[in-house]
Amino acid sequence: MLYPVVLAGGIGSRLWPVSRAQLPKQFIQFPGWSESLFQGTLTRLAGLPDIADPIVICNHEHRFLVAEQLRQAGFEQSAIILEPVGRNTAPAAALAALLGVTNDPEARLLVLPADHVIQDRQALASAIELGNELVAQSRLVTFGIVPGAPETGYGYIERGEALVDDAAFAIKRFVEKPALDTAREYLASGNYLWNSGMFMFSASGLLEELQAFAPDILANCRDAWQGRQALGDFIQIPVEQFTQCRGDSIDYAVMEHTEHGAVIPLVAGWNDLGAWDAMWEVGERDQDGNVSSGDVLLERVSDSYVQAGSRLVAAVGMKDALIVETADCVLVADKNNAQDIKAIVERLKIEQRSECEHHSLVYRPWGSYQSLAQGTGYQVKHIVVNPGEALSLQLHHRRAEHWTVIKGTGVVRCDEREVSLTVNESIFIPLGSKHRLANPHADPVEIIEVQVGEYLGEDDIVRFEDRYGRAAAE
Repeated sequence: MLYPVVLAGGIGSRLWPVSRAQLPKQFIQFPGWSESLFQGTLTRLAGLPDIADPIVICNHEHRFLVAEQLRQAGFEQSAIILEPVGRNTAPAAALAALLGVTNDPEARLLVLPADHVIQDRQALASAIELGNELVAQSRLVTFGIVPGAPETGYGYIERGEALVDDAAFAIKRFVEKPALDTAREYLASGNYLWNSGMFMFSASGLLEELQAFAPDILANCRDAWQGRQALGDFIQIPVEQFTQCRGDSIDYAVMEHTEHGAVIPLVAGWNDLGAWDAMWEVGERDQDGNVSSGDVLLERVSDSYVQAGSRLVAAVGMKDALIVETADCVLVADKNNAQDIKAIVERLKIEQRSECEHHSLVYRPWGSYQSLAQGTGYQVKHIVVNPGEALSLQLHHRRAEHWTVIKGTGVVRCDEREVSLTVNESIFIPLGSKHRLANPHADPVEIIEVQVGEYLGEDDIVRFEDRYGRAAAE
């Protein structure tokens, strides 16, 4: 069987303010798209022969996002491996290979980043078919993007001797991101491909090459895999063992050293959506070269990307601009400086501002909440609890809460009291009371929550019962 291995870590900081730590770009359904990048990575593989449900590797905080998006995409038997810390792609692939050989000694792995766009699915399917043939010959395969420009933001692969006509080549060497003059030379030579970060190999073959070239990574991953625990639908990797593993990419750890490497040139409308200028490149442009979405008014604006999320955005007399608006942030930048947006995110982290972590609308496994207003000693939230779901049984040491139902019917427990509340009914949750809101009905329940207290942070939660296996502040 062919097992897609989807690497779903990362936060996509260059796509801030839409991409944030708790809702990174791979899980976002951008305007005009029918699915998220993560879901697109999975659904574009539909129809491939002998393909299994995916193995997804993500961090602990995103586990419910992954599970819900898999469910929406129709993948019910997926394996979700939770990395306690990021250690780059080689350890992640090693964990997937260990799972693969446990399920199927002949397992083949197709390793895919979760945040790429590939517009020509048939071209990808043909490349994967050829990859299967090469893997059967004990090759470790990567897919190299045929360059269309002297790009300095990607690493390159220099191809060697032909293995299958002009469709697959031995790997001569990997090279780092080049200067512009060097990139022009690479493009003119025709012998260099962009390094896509997509790979294909047998699970056992990867483990053999790791043993040969990165035995420490393999040993640490084996130890961590032995200590794994089932956590509901998830496979939890123990933090102590996994943090001892050094971080390294598949390229550095294996592909640069193996004698069995192969690269398949791919022309498939690929883009890694690394920054907002890439969103402009893949978007549908108007007669002035603009890509826009939402409530947007443009006057004498050209070759720009403008996205309005929650209000009117108007721009006048601009060229090569990036304007991205969300409910709590507005980004304005020169399109040619799109890569530098990461510096803003770093400043937000240093200043410990919430805008780099989450949106005003925050998704939880039971539903969502959105902060509507806040000030000294109070905060107002709109809370939605999905059908059949419930918040944890919890208490707060430093705030009281007032709940008013505005849609549906919810069941509220407050200490020893349990009451059913419907539209326009309310309840007061005193400071220190054990409480829970549940929705046993077929329609969502929505409430307005007014918090009052000296401290209103999300970490002021003590959980007693939680069906989602969360710790205090999750």
